[in-house]
Amino acid sequence: MAAELHPRSGKLIGLSNSNRTAQRNQPVQEFNHGLVLSREPLRDRDVFTVRIDNKVNSWSGSVEIGVTALDPACLDFPSSATGLKGGSWIVSGCSVLRDGRSVLEEYGRDLDQLAEGDRVGIQRSARGELHLWVNGHDCGAAASGLPTRLWAVVDLYGKCTQVTVVSCEPPSSMERDTERETVEGHEEVVCGVREGDTEDLTSVVNLAAATNGTTEEVLELPPIHNRPDKFPNNIEPETALTEHQLFDVFNNAIVSLYRSEDEGGGGRDLGAGTGTDSGTGGRGDRGSSSGGGAVNSNSSNSDSGAGTGNTGSTNNSPAGGAGLGAVTGGMMTNDALLFHEKCGTLIKLSNNNKTAERRRPLDEFNNGVVMTNRPLRHNEMFEIRIDKLVDKWSGSIEIGVTTHNPNNLDYPATMTNLRSGTIMMSGCGILTNGKGTRREYCEFSLDELQEGDHIGLMHKASGALHFYINGIDQGVAAAQTPPMVYGVVDLYGMAVKVTIVHNHNHSDRLRRNNAIMRALSPDVGRPRHALSLTSDPDATDRLLFHTNCGQKAAIISEGRTALRPHATDDFNHGVVLSGRPLRSNEVFQVRIDKMVDKWAGSIEIGVTTHNPAYLQLPSTMTNLRSGNINLRSGTWMMTGNGVMHNGTTILDEYGHNLDRLKAGDTVGVVRKEDGSLHFFVNGVAQGPAAWNVPPSVYAVVDLYGQAAQATIMDDMADLPPLPEDSSEGPTVMSPGSPCSVAGGNSANDLRFHQLHGTNAVITNGGRTALRQNCRSEFNDAIVISNRCLRDGELFEIVIQKMVDRWSGSIEAGKIMAGVTSIRPEELEFPNTMTDIDYDTWMLSGTAIMQDGNTMRNNYGCDLDSLTTGSRIGMMRSATGDLHYYINGVDQGVACTGLPPDKEVYAVIDLYGQCVQVSITSSSGPLDNSLCTSNITEKSFPIHSPVAGVAHRLHSKHGKNVVLLGEGCQAVRVGGYAHGIVFSAKELKTDELFEVKIDEVDNQWSGSLHMGLTSLAPPELPSCPMSGLSPSLTQLRAKVTWLLAGSEVRRNGVLQRQNYGASLDRLTVGNRVGVKRCSDDTMHVLIDGEDMGTAATAVAKNVYAVLDLYGRVTAVSIVSSSVLEDAESIKAPSLSSDSCSDGEEDSTPVGSSKLALVPNTVMAFLENHGKNIQLSNQNLTAARVSSYNQGLLVTAQPLPRQQLFQFQIDRLNPSWTSSLSLGVMGHSPDRLNFPSTACCLKRSAWLLQRDSVFHNSLKICENYGPNLDTCPEGTVLGLLVDGNSCLHLHVNGMDQGVAAQDIPTPCYPLIDLYGQCEQVTIVTNNVPTVGGESGEARCQGDMEKADMVDGIKESVCWTPPPEVNPNKTCEYQALCSRFKDLLTLPDGYFNEDAKYNLCYCESCHKLRGDESYYKRGEPPRDYALPFGWCRFALRIKAHCEVSSAFKKWHIAYHGTSVGALRRTLDHAQLLSGTSSIFSVSPAKMEGPNGYIEPEENSNSLPDRERDKEVPRVQLSPTMRYSGLEMFAPKVQFRDPRSHCCHQAQVGFQVCVRPGSYKVGPQNLGASEPLDPRFSNTEIEWITKEQGGTLLYGLLIRVE
Repeated sequence: MAAELHPRSGKLIGLSNSNRTAQRNQPVQEFNHGLVLSREPLRDRDVFTVRIDNKVNSWSGSVEIGVTALDPACLDFPSSATGLKGGSWIVSGCSVLRDGRSVLEEYGRDLDQLAEGDRVGIQRSARGELHLWVNGHDCGAAASGLPTRLWAVVDLYGKCTQVTVVSCEPPSSMERDTERETVEGHEEVVCGVREGDTEDLTSVVNLAAATNGTTEEVLELPPIHNRPDKFPNNIEPETALTEHQLFDVFNNAIVSLYRSEDEGGGGRDLGAGTGTDSGTGGRGDRGSSSGGGAVNSNSSNSDSGAGTGNTGSTNNSPAGGAGLGAVTGGMMTNDALLFHEKCGTLIKLSNNNKTAERRRPLDEFNNGVVMTNRPLRHNEMFEIRIDKLVDKWSGSIEIGVTTHNPNNLDYPATMTNLRSGTIMMSGCGILTNGKGTRREYCEFSLDELQEGDHIGLMHKASGALHFYINGIDQGVAAAQTPPMVYGVVDLYGMAVKVTIVHNHNHSDRLRRNNAIMRALSPDVGRPRHALSLTSDPDATDRLLFHTNCGQKAAIISEGRTALRPHATDDFNHGVVLSGRPLRSNEVFQVRIDKMVDKWAGSIEIGVTTHNPAYLQLPSTMTNLRSGNINLRSGTWMMTGNGVMHNGTTILDEYGHNLDRLKAGDTVGVVRKEDGSLHFFVNGVAQGPAAWNVPPSVYAVVDLYGQAAQATIMDDMADLPPLPEDSSEGPTVMSPGSPCSVAGGNSANDLRFHQLHGTNAVITNGGRTALRQNCRSEFNDAIVISNRCLRDGELFEIVIQKMVDRWSGSIEAGKIMAGVTSIRPEELEFPNTMTDIDYDTWMLSGTAIMQDGNTMRNNYGCDLDSLTTGSRIGMMRSATGDLHYYINGVDQGVACTGLPPDKEVYAVIDLYGQCVQVSITSSSGPLDNSLCTSNITEKSFPIHSPVAGVAHRLHSKHGKNVVLLGEGCQAVRVGGYAHGIVFSAKELKTDELFEVKIDEVDNQWSGSLHMGLTSLAPPELPSCPMSGLSPSLTQLRAKVTWLLAGSEVRRNGVLQRQNYGASLDRLTVGNRVGVKRCSDDTMHVLIDGEDMGTAATAVAKNVYAVLDLYGRVTAVSIVSSSVLEDAESIKAPSLSSDSCSDGEEDSTPVGSSKLALVPNTVMAFLENHGKNIQLSNQNLTAARVSSYNQGLLVTAQPLPRQQLFQFQIDRLNPSWTSSLSLGVMGHSPDRLNFPSTACCLKRSAWLLQRDSVFHNSLKICENYGPNLDTCPEGTVLGLLVDGNSCLHLHVNGMDQGVAAQDIPTPCYPLIDLYGQCEQVTIVTNNVPTVGGESGEARCQGDMEKADMVDGIKESVCWTPPPEVNPNKTCEYQALCSRFKDLLTLPDGYFNEDAKYNLCYCESCHKLRGDESYYKRGEPPRDYALPFGWCRFALRIKAHCEVSSAFKKWHIAYHGTSVGALRRTLDHAQLLSGTSSIFSVSPAKMEGPNGYIEPEENSNSLPDRERDKEVPRVQLSPTMRYSGLEMFAPKVQFRDPRSHCCHQAQVGFQVCVRPGSYKVGPQNLGASEPLDPRFSNTEIEWITKEQGGTLLYGLLIRVE
């Protein structure tokens, strides 16, 4: 036959080379659909041979080969060869499968281990046998009884991506001779029989014949045939045995001999059995059927065996023993793990003692203990497969180790009865000597495993014992075990049959095959219901799944189990419904049996009014909507952690997230009599999800995404009562919350108490409180401080999250705050705090309430008007007055007369719309003005480096600087530049500002720069400042005088050389200072010596400025001023404005120097997620397969004040989501890494997307940029400051405090999830994005450079080479597609697309944009157009070089799509028809100078209309110009997604100062449209043509 492949093949196969070469397309993204068949049927003895050309390492598994009776011309190709039915034999790994079912394990060579260049072939012999050939060697018969017409099958599966057919012909004579020699050599080695030892060999064969009860002559055995089940009585030529069969015969004989020896020497009679009944009985009186006939005793329990009678242990002759001893001594060379012949009384061994089965499984549930034939070696895997279960008993298999020798052990009924030397895993716990030592060892329970699942254990060299479930390490079960232990299995309860698995490397392949068998054969892989011996009277009324199910779903196990058979190929169409409606208060609960980790999303559950018999099932149940809104019909589903009704979300944060469930978890639903709908997760009621649900609803389960199989749970006895039946009191304690009596002595120890209301949850180490079920519960969420407040101490919280669920209702309040003198332990938490009628003072809305009664209305603030981000504080003064603070501003005395002799606790009631709050770092003692006069400064000591009040450094500084010691020290944490710092206040005349050098780094050149500047730091944006110059010599925004080396410069221009001693020569311990003298001169002092006048004509209002440049990396202030007031006492922030009111640092300044240690070299730990591969000296990590299992941890802990940075090297857009990062507070050396970082629930802080999580609970939202949008090249960093606060750095920019109270030590962790596939740690030798190499780009950013007044450099105008770090922004791409639909000429736009800017939330956060900037002369504020996307327009040449143009202001103009072209044609905004009102009905000027509609204005001539509307309206903010009345919305269809969107357009323009007038808005708005601009000054009007210039086209898409 032709050595070619059939042209029809799997859907991912490409054929070439005259159909001799097959290649699987997309080999990295897809692992299956690679099936090819031979062009013609195989001829007998032809070997169809292929060569493996190419393999990849992304997958497990490899080539599979076999034969099939299915004609490829009409074959519907499955995804893999193991899916072929209708007469197919496939060799997969080292297993042989027939029609998808395993018929032979451990056959031949392991195909998964073959390399590129190896050859593999398949042959049908003339006897109808299947043979596998590997590299020219025959592996023997794999199957027999094959039909005559067969096609060769090759599956390019997993690693194998390309093969080539090399031949299809009979094997050569040399290959046959080689095979014969191999067979003969094999027999010699295994049997240990040499030429001349025929007498012993004949004795062995005679023994085998005797065990079968025959004395017929044993004939010569030919070398080729299938392996028999038992030795035949008559050997005919057509039944000749192969070497495999002969080897089995020998093995059976030897095993029988050893069994006789173990039983006290019985069974050594090699003569024919005569059926005598003279056995001795005892422990060894068990029969066996292995190999077709062992010596059976006279035990009444012996119900198996193939002999004709029972042969007792009667012959103990020495001669017989010696004869066989010589033979067996040479034959027992294989020490593979098997079951020991001595076992439990009901155990039957087979399959060469690899399989153990408990007899009479429906009558007996114990006496099924089996042990290994030898002790376990260190690090040796002992693994078994569950072959059979029964559905009658409770409990199931148990597995473990024991020190008892099976030869000497009197086997107990169950292994847990053994009280010494035994460790067993039972259920999900660990039993030592029969007593429970660990109740919750792992998440899997052995009682829940099914047929086909694998259980293993390993005795490590360290003495630790590990258990494995389906190949997954469950961690350390016992730390120390004896050095010599045997494996033991107890076939208890449901467990009936197990087999030892030696091929551990292919357990995933076996499980995949078993899954296919279960999917396509309902009777396989499940306990048979027919085995139940008791009838169920309610069986006809039992809740089962309806047979009408989703097109990708199947119902098995008589309606109790639903599954998606091809869960790895499809993620939806898995909807199943109950067979009958639910009764009122009837709980429908299912257990998740199987999960796949390929998809996102998971199981969904709910109810529907639709009858499954007539329902056309959708792909997902959330797509099903009620057809008639007047009908009381519909669908309610819990999906994720939300609830949907008819496809619309009604609760978005309802309960436990179903997407996080695992195999073994349960979910349930119940409709109560009152029509309310409740859901259960693992038996825990999640509260009411919906109301007015009609009766007679059907239960619905959607096996979506990861959920592959679920089973209805009939037993609901363990479910708790519904919420109103709960006996639990209203007071709930959060585990892990700080105790009220702990840490009550420090000023910053304020936390929430562990006692709180029923619906409250305390997280983040007691700093955060939230109300669970916030959309179904609006009260019962009172929290209280963990200790009483001191006099003058502020307790402040920030509102982090609100919902609009309760607006417009009677529960529409937001939050209540106050104090109470009731101790938390004595407080019975009510529904709301206003229900307390004694010793309580609360602020609710604007009302001050005492003991539940209103005592004052219209207080200075309204809590119901607060929004997310607002801060609320309360404080009792020493005089008994209660003050409230809103955003740090004192609202005055709320009430007086609080008893001074009583303790008061702060109380917060998370009521109504307020969902989550956190204690701010400002909580603590305030200044002394609100305390009694006897409380002096000693009460709150100020730590200064010298006598008096020390100078401080300003919180605005270079991006590589961190401030320590209450602002008295500065450290440069990276690079050699970006180290500019300022004095906190202006210097007074003759006031010396002096610092001491603490640390130098000699790898850099250059040194400290110092001087004076007229640039006021308070006018700068929040630190760290990406727009601040990298060095002091480049700071030219305002006039700056400085000393660099020995040169004096003014605004970078050299003024004087050789001034005094050079600063480049300074080292650790030297001091340098600067002062402005009364004669307006600048003097520099080095080690106290005045170097004389450095500069003259120095301005009066100047700040000291220094640059930690080059060698100098750390300085501390040594000067002070006794004239400074208390304002400088406050330590400046380490990060952003949101945390500027940092906690007081009680650490002395001297001790903070301990943080100034050399940077620790960081590398990744060898212990990591299973899909991670390390390289580059463990500095680079890559995820090599799948989308998860990519957790990384550094080998070294992260020192305080050290920035750990890494760069994103590679992204894979095939996945969704991306990396997450954070820190963990415990050693990762022995951590068993979960699949994703969000599963870490102990001492873990995680930054994911734009949220912060602590132990998998969200504690902060809208933090920093969305990490899912970070492009390749982004540098991310983590830093823990001296106050134990965690900071995120993006491209060198600090995003502020993410979390507090980070423990020491802590380890950075990274989760390479989804798109992110590779990262590299950034060292000092690796340039970072946003570092020095990229700083020049930021210099040209107009919106960055114009942040201060009076910038005159031309660099401020030229757009930067790259201003959008987010190269993969989907929003920018969507806006760009809309721009293309406008068909505007390309000549209007700048040719270089890198000048375009996206102002979506992620992009502007990645750039570190501020909301407002200044531009022009005189400077004027303008707002960045957040939410819009700017496309740069081409600027005329004369405008680019015009120096006057750089002084223009920035404004915005909203317009319509129809007016774009004419506006661009004129290159400026025009009055009349080009104005923003030309798209609306014609309008005329009103009495206030603004335009209003008029119906008849269309009749005016064009010239008159131009006179009538002569003005162009602008605004400094797009919050005004982008309103729909100015920028009408148009609808369009996205050509890529085919979704409909609405879009608006506008212009960013430059307007000449003096050419416009500022006026009020004319919308009648009472609320401010922009917080920076008053409504009376938000609109600019210009009449001058040429007064505006178009700079960018703005587009916003909804």
